[in-house]
Amino acid sequence: MGRRGTRRRGLPELLLVALDVLGEAAAEEVLIKVFNELSRLVSLSGASVAFAVSSTAAKLPAGLPTVLLDSPCFRSLLRHNEDRGENESAPPLDAGAVHQSATAAIQYSSGTSGRVKAVALSHRSLIAMAAGLHAQHVRSRKGVERNLMSAPMFHSMGFSSVLNGLAQGRTMVVMTDAAARAGLRGMLEAAERWEVTEITAAPPMVLAMTRDRYRLKSLVRVVCGGAPLPTPVAEQFRRRFPHVDLRTGYGSTEAGAVSLMVDRDECSHLGSAGRINHNVEAKIVDIVTGEPLSVGQKGELCLRSPSTMTGYVGDDEANAAAFDSEGWLKTGDLCYIDEDGFLFVVDRLKELIKYPHEEAGEIPMALVVRQPGSKITETQVMEHVAKQVAPYKKVRKVLFIDSIPRSPAGKILRRQLSSHLSRM
Repeated sequence: MGRRGTRRRGLPELLLVALDVLGEAAAEEVLIKVFNELSRLVSLSGASVAFAVSSTAAKLPAGLPTVLLDSPCFRSLLRHNEDRGENESAPPLDAGAVHQSATAAIQYSSGTSGRVKAVALSHRSLIAMAAGLHAQHVRSRKGVERNLMSAPMFHSMGFSSVLNGLAQGRTMVVMTDAAARAGLRGMLEAAERWEVTEITAAPPMVLAMTRDRYRLKSLVRVVCGGAPLPTPVAEQFRRRFPHVDLRTGYGSTEAGAVSLMVDRDECSHLGSAGRINHNVEAKIVDIVTGEPLSVGQKGELCLRSPSTMTGYVGDDEANAAAFDSEGWLKTGDLCYIDEDGFLFVVDRLKELIKYPHEEAGEIPMALVVRQPGSKITETQVMEHVAKQVAPYKKVRKVLFIDSIPRSPAGKILRRQLSSHLSRM
């Protein structure tokens, strides 16, 4: 692994730890977002040791042994390893047999349709994910591969980018704290300084890139995921960077990498998420009957693949709902596949209520019914939610309504709630 730039809060070291765990033992590597649910998530994982930086270690459950990645002791251990001669090696670790079915990593779902869940990925899942991405990879025209790690490594998109880059022997460029705090400007400065060939980005970042001054002459491709990329934004990007392939893809924490545009010809299919990866089976089913649909018809996307999760940790009810009787994973995404085999993501079937936004694509909003006599304000609602959730879940808009529509069974009718957006 190439280590370019300076350290960012122990994250390059975290990569080394993850590789060590994945390569030596069947112990589980836990990639965790740090927010209010942290203690519950660590307990779910059954972790026997944690790797953290000083600023987050205090949020871990009491009594859990913790290795501080930014401590002088840990840094000296790394330096000692780097100073070894070519013929020196660390003492062998007898971790016993590691089976492909064993859990290799636990990631966490975004929680956009409910409570955050712990997603177990086996060694087979990671091998299949890396193999599928490798099969679709087209090397840089210059023969040099440098990836800028711009997506969070705890996110499925950032995690698969790391996995793919390391499997293919690319140089991974990790931004410093200062660069990360500078936002888009810091990211683009790092891209120019280290002459990166690939950036992984979400739609808001792609939009922001079209409005900046950087030329990014070494850049060969931008892989966009995390949400559908609006066609007008894709067109803007292509005009701004005609030398760069803008590749959109689709994946999730539970399913891994599912689809991706491969070459320049495929990149011309604006609005799509590319073609399904080689080792993934996909079908579109009717959201009511579950019957398979034909080309061009909209329904729920279902997937079957060796890269799919083995299940949610400690949540039998969620596992029963996630898979059908034939082992197909129900994604909860409304999609269709066209006659050329390109996947189009239309909407979420189970989702937060979100309001369209030019910069971010969509932002979370809340529909609230006031209690009789209550004078609670929009600001008070947003501040209350902000104290309890991760930054990306913070409510950005509030609309007060008279009632919440429900079905005869008492379930909230989210589709009807979405109709209130037309009033804003």
